[in-house]
Amino acid sequence: MNNVPFTLSQVRPIRDAMTVSRPSGLGYGVPVTWFSLGAGTSITPEYYDCTTLYLGGEGNGRFLLGVDGQEVSVKPGEVLYVPPKTLCGTKTDSGMIYTEIILKKENFTMNNIIKAGQPIELKDLISYEAGSIANLDIAHADNMKFILMAFDEGTGLTPHRAPGNAILTALEGKAIIGYEGKDYELNAGESFRFDKNGLHSVTAQGKFKMSLLLVIE
Repeated sequence: MNNVPFTLSQVRPIRDAMTVSRPSGLGYGVPVTWFSLGAGTSITPEYYDCTTLYLGGEGNGRFLLGVDGQEVSVKPGEVLYVPPKTLCGTKTDSGMIYTEIILKKENFTMNNIIKAGQPIELKDLISYEAGSIANLDIAHADNMKFILMAFDEGTGLTPHRAPGNAILTALEGKAIIGYEGKDYELNAGESFRFDKNGLHSVTAQGKFKMSLLLVIE
């Protein structure tokens, strides 16, 4: 994960009969944790006093929501929004990996196209715009931003620096990620981390969609 493309199964592989969590290290103000669950395992429902986002990574599983334990399937590439003080657990028959993002700030904005308890495919939320780069905020506060971007063919971001640590994930297509003078090919399902003030660029190879999680501290 040291500034090269990676998959979640590389940084947090599934282990038989185990549930394992690994902090991403993006920042303390917005805890971002990778979870892997072995086949037939589960995590007992609990709740946070703040909003949580769950991003389906690899494999398939179900989230158990509310006091009645409503089962909600979350697939790779989907996002699930869980409001504060909502019981939430997980279980899987075949194994799964997901990302948990805890929004500790009281003052943040959540896009109203994201409905609580209803998983939705991230790449379907944003459209390509002819000759353009489209942006869609999913959630943002003064210490974080989670956005989607759609690059039409022939577009890209020139080298620039960001004010925090970030992870971008390719949702559709592929792109060349430039980072501190080196180029890396990023394909759908792969992620790339860059550090605060790291010089980076994005050049779409055809049409390309990605998510970007930025933590500012």
